[in-house]
Amino acid sequence: MIDVRLRLLLLAACCTLAALPSAAQTANPLTILRAEARGAPTAGDLAVLRAGVRSRDPEIARIAVRALGRLERPSLISGLLPSLRHSAPEVRAAAANAIGQAAQGARGTKPDPALKTATQSLRARLALEEVPAVRAAILETLARLPYATSGEAREAARSIVADLGTRDGTDDRLAIAQGLETFVRAQQAFGPPDARVIAALVELSTPREDEATSGARVRRLALEGLIAAGAAAGDIVQQAAADPDAQVRRLAMKLAALPAPSGDPFAGVVPVAGPAAEREQASKAPAQPVPAFVPAGETSDPPVVLSRRQAALVSGMIDTSPMVRLEAARALYGALGGAACPFLVGASKDADAHVALMAIDRLAACRALPDAMAVLERAVADVPAAGSARGWHRTAHAIVALASALPAKAAASLPAIAGARAWPLRMYAARAAAVLRDRAVLERLAADPDDNVSEAAIAALSETAGHAADQVYVAALARGSHQVVRAAALALAGTPDRGAAAPALARALERLIEEGTDNGADPRQAVADALASIGSPVPAPKPGRGAGAAAGLDVDAAALQRLAAPRARISVRGVGSFEIALLPREAPGTVVQFARLAEAGYYHGLTFHRIVPNMAVQGGSPGANEYVGYDRYMRDELGLWPHVRGAVGLSTRGRDTGDAQIFIDTVDNPRFDHEYTVFAQVLNGIDVVDLILEGDVIESVEIIP
Repeated sequence: MIDVRLRLLLLAACCTLAALPSAAQTANPLTILRAEARGAPTAGDLAVLRAGVRSRDPEIARIAVRALGRLERPSLISGLLPSLRHSAPEVRAAAANAIGQAAQGARGTKPDPALKTATQSLRARLALEEVPAVRAAILETLARLPYATSGEAREAARSIVADLGTRDGTDDRLAIAQGLETFVRAQQAFGPPDARVIAALVELSTPREDEATSGARVRRLALEGLIAAGAAAGDIVQQAAADPDAQVRRLAMKLAALPAPSGDPFAGVVPVAGPAAEREQASKAPAQPVPAFVPAGETSDPPVVLSRRQAALVSGMIDTSPMVRLEAARALYGALGGAACPFLVGASKDADAHVALMAIDRLAACRALPDAMAVLERAVADVPAAGSARGWHRTAHAIVALASALPAKAAASLPAIAGARAWPLRMYAARAAAVLRDRAVLERLAADPDDNVSEAAIAALSETAGHAADQVYVAALARGSHQVVRAAALALAGTPDRGAAAPALARALERLIEEGTDNGADPRQAVADALASIGSPVPAPKPGRGAGAAAGLDVDAAALQRLAAPRARISVRGVGSFEIALLPREAPGTVVQFARLAEAGYYHGLTFHRIVPNMAVQGGSPGANEYVGYDRYMRDELGLWPHVRGAVGLSTRGRDTGDAQIFIDTVDNPRFDHEYTVFAQVLNGIDVVDLILEGDVIESVEIIP
């Protein structure tokens, strides 16, 4: 009987294997990429990936290891562990990173035994590994694993800190800094890091004579870790503020804005003086004063007396780098109160538009300073000059700031701006109307022909008028725009007027389901949630092609070969052009799709619609907003390339939701690592990227093989 059962089991196994593709024959880069793009839903796909992991070709093994990790399935970790011992360092690094990515699938679930085994294997490899790039991948993975207890997290931190005492090269210090910054950010649920972690970050943030330039990224990561931990002694601020690297000085401004540690001789609130109405009360423990700073061309009554921490911010206002001035302007009012206002008035005239706009935004808090209000009133009155493509920004930002500072003055100016020809001005008018709670203007703008204006007005109406404006939201559901329908559905959630809302919501959902695009997921979900909130039935969505259909399933060998080492030139109207190096080795599916869309003219005439100063510029939406993009999603291709200044990423609203909108990091953004695909890096023209303003138009994207 046992023999018969054994024969039946063997026969069944043979039949199963015969049904699968021949892994040995199909494990090549193209089939691996296709299996990954599909999300490896079948046993055959997994067989291809596992055969690739065992390949003698290091490049095939690297691609397969990476693909397994990108599936984010903890059950696959055991198959990745042997690759930590691979002879090729690039495979070992990919394996360490893949383990960290696969483990993310366990986040928020019960403790997975695979994670404990992975931690032990990573530590064992770390003890033997000599290649800094591999050590960096191991340390980052140890730092970001989803630990179940604070004890496990502390043990990971000890492993990272222990490296600092034995490895002193710049590359090794970079690996440790990456690990510690990731740890502080990823393990915040377990409370602040212990003193050893903070001491290690302080040591890494201290410049060494032999790495003034080469060690800049080490110092940046260390400072990012200190900022995430909320730990910044005054001497670190002073040291970083004098660093030769502009990004380090920028981070010094963020450090200076943090609450001062107890007993910090460089911090604390001190008597300040400016306009009489803005004088601050003295602290019980004043800090050591430094020589007074008075804005150029301004008089103070009497001169402002500053702590060293405050002085670092004021010094940042005259830094040679716009990114430092901007960060200082962002933080100055919180540090100095009303005494910051004269400095912000000066910054509103800065040659860099982003610095000037940041200062204008901050002038909203300076209503007691006539000079500050004069800046806002002049900008708001200059509507004719704001009609040009790059001339509307000061007026737009000023009307929102003025609405907070002097509501009556803003209300008098609002009609002219709400009726401006340039739609961005009308969109900012909606934001100002939200501050003023001007329902009449908001209802008028909700019917604006531009979808972005309508969305802004509906969102503001929902906050100010609630369900009293339900008829506006119901009418908006008939528009074809994703972002307007989404905003209207969110506003209708829980409405008491079920009779009017339910049919309109049902029609909108039926239309979105029939449309069937991946990119329609957000409005579909919002409408479905609104229907459910009022007790109406929600129809089931039709099956679609699924995420990744555009990005990966149609990748072919010819496309990959043609894009082996490509560049792209992006031209921005009235600004200039810059070149990016595409990274098919990091993100092949994304590169192929980006190149195809670019060559088809998809990006021509689209805009950079979202500018976050000292973070990123985002563009490539046919609707110039977050919710309108290419109709098919692209799968994430998360890898080892970091989000440093100039990295080009794929914008998403959750895993595998890339809709061909791109963003460019204008500073290092380590918190984006392992979260957003990097598919290119700026080669030249980063100064052009720095000049891009909201609404700037992409004239062309040219692929240069």
